[in-house]
Amino acid sequence: MNKRIAVAFTGPSNSGKTTLILKVARKLIHEHNKEVAIIKHDPKDKARFDVEGKDSYKFADTGAEVIVTSPNRTTYFSHRHNELDEMIRIFDKFDILLVEGLKNLPLPRISVFRNSVDESYFNYMNALAVDESVDMEKYAIPADVDMLDLNDVDQVIEWIYKNAKEV
Repeated sequence: MNKRIAVAFTGPSNSGKTTLILKVARKLIHEHNKEVAIIKHDPKDKARFDVEGKDSYKFADTGAEVIVTSPNRTTYFSHRHNELDEMIRIFDKFDILLVEGLKNLPLPRISVFRNSVDESYFNYMNALAVDESVDMEKYAIPADVDMLDLNDVDQVIEWIYKNAKEV
């Protein structure tokens, strides 16, 4: 089996995490020919993936674990919390796993900020990705935290290749 790596992204709402992950994923898939898997943390349980009244919704509404498959996709509905290794087993085939949120997972982590940096994230970050909206003179960034340009996707990908954890 090929080496599989994982990295996480964290930061406050509207900081640019999703946008950065999308850019990184697209470039890894289309230019680096990598299989990419993404896990997104939904701490407020707001995401909805099914339509009320459809068979798949009715099946999932029973409380059962449900897989819906078609010629072009497979969707998994679970009513259980899964740990990282369980989610990795579900994905099975990928080269790079990108995780949004879940700041307590033991993964190398890029924290994303715009306008200001929340120093309470320092304990969870290995790299800090910011743009020109952040005045870095205001912060004492820990020496072991790498600085990344939020708008330089190639730099972020290079950091991932060097620092991601094998999973």
